Amino acid sequence: MKKILITGGAGFIGSHVVRRFVNKYPQYEIINLDALTYAGNLANLTDVENKDNYRFIKADITEANEINNLFKVEDFDAVIHLAAESHVDRSIIDPSAFVMTNVIGTVNLLNAAREYWKGSYNEKRFYHVSTDEVYGALGDEGMFTESTAYDPHSPYAASKASSDHFVRAYHDTYGLNVVISNCSNNYGSNHFPEKLIPLAINNIKKNKPVPVYGKGENVRDWLWVEDHARAIDVIFHEAKTGQTYNIGGHNEWKNIDLIYLLCNIMDKKLGRESGESAKLITFVTDRAGHDLRYAIDSTKLQNELDWVPSLQFEDGLTKTVDWYLENEDWLNNVTSGNYQAYYDNQYKGR
Repeated sequence: MKKILITGGAGFIGSHVVRRFVNKYPQYEIINLDALTYAGNLANLTDVENKDNYRFIKADITEANEINNLFKVEDFDAVIHLAAESHVDRSIIDPSAFVMTNVIGTVNLLNAAREYWKGSYNEKRFYHVSTDEVYGALGDEGMFTESTAYDPHSPYAASKASSDHFVRAYHDTYGLNVVISNCSNNYGSNHFPEKLIPLAINNIKKNKPVPVYGKGENVRDWLWVEDHARAIDVIFHEAKTGQTYNIGGHNEWKNIDLIYLLCNIMDKKLGRESGESAKLITFVTDRAGHDLRYAIDSTKLQNELDWVPSLQFEDGLTKTVDWYLENEDWLNNVTSGNYQAYYDNQYKGR
């Protein structure tokens, strides 16, 4: 049985990847490693936690000795590395935490893979999941491609750019079998409600102000998280070593237009008068170093590995709203902090 380590598997994107691999590949043993910091929530995976081919390990990738011991004991066949500090606002307040997790943590994993995979690099695989923010900002035209020069503007983006470079360096220097993907903004179920879409849904539901940076003119390309998990599946299994793929949703939206669309959907779902939720929109001081526009060109992924997004944004956003409205307990547990007791209640002592 092939043993795959998925780091950050209790997080938003990671939980969708774990679920997909556990359910689709019963011949794999999936080990979910997560430090369970504020954004890690094992309640995201209640539907697979008792599956025979799934295990959870609580560990911190910044602890090199701990990671080395895990590689020695578990003899992993592959790593899908998603563990990261990912919120730009938090990186502005505390850049060092992002350096530790995103850079040092990645290097710790690479060092362990280099040490314990010696002599079998071709049979093993290290898949590093990254972000389009490493490319910086675009003007009104153009899209990020895999050859776009890196130009990170936030501490978060800089930390992810650094980790990308280390992964490539370990391929070029040591021959490690690596692949990298850089994705656009994800949305969907189980998203921690500090991010734009789940925050807006929660605030609209509670009739609280919906904060929008600046004038809301920043443009993002939105990718449904389940489409992202499907892309990771394809890249992991089919990409040639050393390759990078951009993953985008082909859904560019200005933040303010997105919020108005979300308000309209919420008005219908909650039985409110049209335009009622839009009254909650509140413009706030813009984020420092806020990139104006991101847009991903996924042509390489489409042409080489036959992947395209399955949902248009309006459809995906409606599915996302439905999930949050149907999973009120999950949202309440996250916003209250009660979700952090899930590990102690379900896993501690196992």
